[in-house]
Amino acid sequence: QVQPVESGGGSVQAGGSLRLSCVVSGSIYGHYHKGWFRQAPDKEREAVAAIYTGDGRTYYSDSVKGRFTISQGNAKNMVYLQMNSLKPEDSAIYYCAAISPSNMWFGPYQYWGQGTQVTVSS
Repeated sequence: QVQPVESGGGSVQAGGSLRLSCVVSGSIYGHYHKGWFRQAPDKEREAVAAIYTGDGRTYYSDSVKGRFTISQGNAKNMVYLQMNSLKPEDSAIYYCAAISPSNMWFGPYQYWGQGTQVTVSS
């Protein structure tokens, strides 16, 4: 059973930084997409960033481009989201997802984590 598990959320002041981590457990053969999504109260889930394990290519939503960086380090089952220059509007529950059967950057994704809260105060 494939299961993403997030960590690293917390509270930070505007302009600060946070780094989210996600470990994707379970057996996955071949290369696949991993993504970060977020959902704020009373808002729809929003795609943030995605990475392809095969070659490390990345893709970002316009709202975070230039401020957030997605990476996987040396382990294919890990994915990180470095968030810099955080804004109050970045406050949300952040979700890690794995495997996009359609091979589209922002899914739909097959496996989802439980989420980690990020709160940015002004």
